[in-house]
Amino acid sequence: QVLLVESGGGLVQAGGSLRLSCTASGRTYRTYTMGWFRQAPGKEREFVATITWSAITSYADSVKGRFTISRDNAKNTVYLQMNRLEPEDTAVYYCAASTVVAPIRVEDGYPYWGQGTQVTVSS
Repeated sequence: QVLLVESGGGLVQAGGSLRLSCTASGRTYRTYTMGWFRQAPGKEREFVATITWSAITSYADSVKGRFTISRDNAKNTVYLQMNRLEPEDTAVYYCAASTVVAPIRVEDGYPYWGQGTQVTVSS
């Protein structure tokens, strides 16, 4: 069993920055592929970014160049640094984990999910 707890969401003005954190429990965290997804009101959940245990990353086109995913295996934590935020980035952001050792861009690849953290970007 893996428990994921997100933090760092909040309200920010357009153009601002936020850093989300997701701390995982589980003995084999180091080998987990981690992902961030988001769900805006009235929309389906969508992929944002993923990082493997060896730090291979992949991003959605909508956030490429603005968001950076990283991880600190010593702290069992993955981060999502979000810069130049736009109102369209407003959503609940979810952290996810998988034991598959490869970048994963689809929800079905992740059996473990956090509860989500709200990010609101005002114009």
